[in-house]
Amino acid sequence: MPAAVGHHTKVDCMYWTKVFSTKTEIVVAFCDEDILEKVMEFKKTGAKIKVSKYFYGEHLVDENIVLKVMSKATIGNVFGKNAVTLAEKHGFISKENIINIDGIPHAQFVKLQEER
Repeated sequence: MPAAVGHHTKVDCMYWTKVFSTKTEIVVAFCDEDILEKVMEFKKTGAKIKVSKYFYGEHLVDENIVLKVMSKATIGNVFGKNAVTLAEKHGFISKENIINIDGIPHAQFVKLQEER
């Protein structure tokens, strides 16, 4: 069905996502599709960081899959404007935990659980 005149059809973003599991943790790394393999530089120090395919680039998935994976994760590493916005919107990260590297938002989260 065509979009109504004056309305834009929403195009979901795609995200590169990789899950790492250990005995006690489920780590999810995800980033915006268009920043995979880009190198960013911290302005103050000159240190560089690469959004590597090894760390982020296992599966290209949509928002629904990312949300499911984040809900199971105990640790998250999020890179890119759309990815960070998604994580913030759903309460995984808060605004004060977002840093910018070369103008690209980045954040991490850890879910703390009570000992049983």
